[in-house]
Amino acid sequence: MAATAAAAAAEAECDVVMAAPDGPGETDSDEEARREAEAFKEQGNAYYAKKDYNEAYNYYTKAIDTCPNNASYYGNRAATLMMLGRFREALEDAQQSVRLDDSFVRGHLREGKCHLSLGNAMAASRCFQRVLELDHKNTQAQQELKNATTVLEYEKIAEVDFEKRDFRKVVFCMDRALEFAPACHRFKILKAECLALLGRYPEAQSVASDILRMDSTNADALYVRGLCLYYEDCIEKAVQFFVQALRMAPDHEKACLACRNAKALKAKKEDGNKAFKKGNYKLAYELYTEALGIDPNNIKTNAKLYCNRGTVNSKLRKLEEAIDDCTNAVKLDDTYVKAYLRRAQCYMDTEQYEDAVRDYEKVYQTEKTKEHKQLLKNAQVELKKSKRKDYYKILGVDKNASEDEIKKAYRKRALMHHPDRHSGASAEVQKEEEKKFKEVGEAFTILSDPKKKARYDSGQDLEEDGLNMGEFDPNNIFKAFFSGPGGFSFEASGPGNFFFQFG
Repeated sequence: MAATAAAAAAEAECDVVMAAPDGPGETDSDEEARREAEAFKEQGNAYYAKKDYNEAYNYYTKAIDTCPNNASYYGNRAATLMMLGRFREALEDAQQSVRLDDSFVRGHLREGKCHLSLGNAMAASRCFQRVLELDHKNTQAQQELKNATTVLEYEKIAEVDFEKRDFRKVVFCMDRALEFAPACHRFKILKAECLALLGRYPEAQSVASDILRMDSTNADALYVRGLCLYYEDCIEKAVQFFVQALRMAPDHEKACLACRNAKALKAKKEDGNKAFKKGNYKLAYELYTEALGIDPNNIKTNAKLYCNRGTVNSKLRKLEEAIDDCTNAVKLDDTYVKAYLRRAQCYMDTEQYEDAVRDYEKVYQTEKTKEHKQLLKNAQVELKKSKRKDYYKILGVDKNASEDEIKKAYRKRALMHHPDRHSGASAEVQKEEEKKFKEVGEAFTILSDPKKKARYDSGQDLEEDGLNMGEFDPNNIFKAFFSGPGGFSFEASGPGNFFFQFG
């Protein structure tokens, strides 16, 4: 931009030559007016040299009002307006200067520069070519013609890349083009739209807001503001901007499509929420699915829809599908805490504790609340418990089994895996059954003792109670359990066969 401003300053140098007399029929009053206009122009030149462009503009305007048919006055005021960044007004003055004098080289240069600054590279090229017809060695015109050609090339590349949805490339092209065309609203709008489509909403809004400050009725800028709000899931406000854009330009196709999508998305999402609250989960699922098909570009809203559908699936006990939906939600928005929490709970319900811990850690890193800390702690306890032997599973009982149920289960499993029962089996089978017999004894030792069971259920280390399972003898438990009246012994009834004899 600094290079562009310097170039603008160089070419916007005001004309200091004396205006030629109007002709042989000039009267004394005409001569007086001409001299007065020249005095105004000289004062304008002085202010211009001091970079006081507002005062320079005022004096050039006085010169024009005094002698409205002098090309150099319009040329100088055009130069001043360019320095003030008022390129549309400058263009009008530059065009008037060359209408008055088609051989006015500076006038054609200024007109070309205004066209280029406003993004009309084709018109700019014609102006610079006219300069070269008048002065084929004019180096400024040669350079500006190259600049105009460069802008046209960036425009063509951006058009192709937009169709390919390569929005980063479009932003790059527009940034390059804006170095030569800093006042082009069209380039700025295209850049802002692509920034919005890339999810860079603050940047997009900043560009659109700058344009609206200069032109509050710019339909394209209103559309981009609405688009940013729409993609940030502020759908009601977005619709207001789309409607306003359509008031300014009823045929604005993009604003019309975006407005229709926004209204449809809002309606489907609200209908899905109503169905969910009524407990109609099947209908809610269908409505959220339909909403997801409306606009794949609306990342934030779609993330919420996936999470909502995940909640529906969890209610329907379709936990793996719920996990998939929550995963899609966090892929779209990796800061979406609610989706991580929902997925973590589904992982807990499916005993995928490592994944649950990972999600709760992510949540706690994002929002360090007591609730999140406790959820993480619970998941860590369940993970720790899952890595130990499952004594309930070993005995074949539920976690809420009563004392009698635990005793009955131990009796059954201990007799089933007792080594004496398998003394005629292969060495490999005997080893496996001994292992199972020991595990059954361990399980009964823990689950039959209320304190040990409580510690086991809470995930605490049992070694702290002095219970070393490495030195555990399951035969002692077995003898203690079956000793006294009702005891038993193994007796052979034939080769490889055993039966229990109870006293």
